[in-house]
Amino acid sequence: MPTVAVSGLKRVFGERVAVEGLSFEVEPGEVFGLLGPNGAGKTTTVRMLAGLLPPSGGTATVCGERVPVDGDGVALRSKVGLLTEQPGLYDRLTAHENLLFALKLHGVDLVAGWALALRYLARFGLKGREHEPVGAFSKGMRQKLAIVRALVHQPQLLFLDEPTSGLDPESARTVRDAIAELAAEGRTIVLCSHNLSEVERLCTRVAVIKNRLRTVARLGDLRREGMTLELLLDGEAQAFVAAAQALPFKPTALAEGRLLKVLLDDPATAPDVLRAVVLAGARVHQAQRAARPLEEAYLELVRESPGEAA
Repeated sequence: MPTVAVSGLKRVFGERVAVEGLSFEVEPGEVFGLLGPNGAGKTTTVRMLAGLLPPSGGTATVCGERVPVDGDGVALRSKVGLLTEQPGLYDRLTAHENLLFALKLHGVDLVAGWALALRYLARFGLKGREHEPVGAFSKGMRQKLAIVRALVHQPQLLFLDEPTSGLDPESARTVRDAIAELAAEGRTIVLCSHNLSEVERLCTRVAVIKNRLRTVARLGDLRREGMTLELLLDGEAQAFVAAAQALPFKPTALAEGRLLKVLLDDPATAPDVLRAVVLAGARVHQAQRAARPLEEAYLELVRESPGEAA
């Protein structure tokens, strides 16, 4: 049975529709990406699925619990961990006191819970700093402490909103490795991130939303919708961008030094591009097909459609 099952989920604030028509499932042990631009409704969706905000319509089941329409999500919240974009730690309290407060809120045995917290603190490089006020922590340290707080009650499902925000590369790698290990242990993770390279490393499937659901797909399937033709030229590729883009099907062409990248919706048009570039005077040393960048697929999905507000 899916860890998360969403059908027609909707939330309105007054006359403004934040999200509507969301339908997707997240399988146990899956790292599932929830993608969309700022204001797309990702945070609203997570708040509903975590039992913090009642939906205005539709249904959702999370960890076997029905998402309540009356806002009483106590049973649900005991099964999920949540890292919000703004962690909301208590600056005057120590890391130890912040974590004990979280353990008490979840009704966890303090001895066992603190032993687990210490293991996570050591994993994230915070061991020995637990008795210092959080207000003295750097942004990266605060972020790692917030992740530990989301884990101390052993949730079945983790919602992580920009988990590597503000972290140096080494710390970000530690967090990504921890996410992969948690998934391997059978814990399900919903990841909200603007870092598409991070999404590619961690997620198996993604839902792209912009107030409405744009798609739910495996990453490989998203990247196979269309292709990129890469041409290695003799000389600067910028001189031949216009020739490629002048074709009737109007492909997008990008120049990176001697490399000309042409994004194609239909792979069958690749010979037409090659012919046009050669006729424009290019000498082609190498031509190859490449997978469509995830960034290009994502931007196309969230691009404004006719009739949408800018």
